[in-house]
Amino acid sequence: MKNRLKVLRAERNWSQADLAEHLKVSRQSVNAIETGKYDPSLPLAFRIADLFDMPIEDIFQRD
Repeated sequence: MKNRLKVLRAERNWSQADLAEHLKVSRQSVNAIETGKYDPSLPLAFRIADLFDMPIEDIFQRD
């Protein structure tokens, strides 16, 4: 699954640690999602979408 998480985070000048804190996950989890090594759970994907005020489909796309 591809995602725009790194771009969205950069637009807000947030570090991976900043985003992790907002999402209540580890920085390593944010890194793994951004690099495509880990697909977030559905609840986490909804938290990400809510945080950026975007539909999930605008953040995550199928390969």
